[in-house]
Amino acid sequence: MSQANIPDISPNITIDRNDVINLLLASIALEEIGLAHIINAEGEKIQYVLGTLIPNLPDPPASIDQIIAINDNVQSTLETILKKELLLQTKLKNILDII
Repeated sequence: MSQANIPDISPNITIDRNDVINLLLASIALEEIGLAHIINAEGEKIQYVLGTLIPNLPDPPASIDQIIAINDNVQSTLETILKKELLLQTKLKNILDII
């Protein structure tokens, strides 16, 4: 049995301070876009359950218990998003301190 042969890969990556700051800001922006999509999906979930997203669906309307369950689920998701927003705010503050 022979040993694995790992190739010698040593890429030369050169980025300056401005590139680093721009990449960090772009990463925050992309995370914010992702969170916005999640928030939008949660809103559409509520609209669907209430029957306002797609009118005249053949399905019967949701019961009060189902609406409360969806509301609890959406609330939990939004609480998680809030925590992520706080982390992104801290990340942005740290970047601004660098600048």
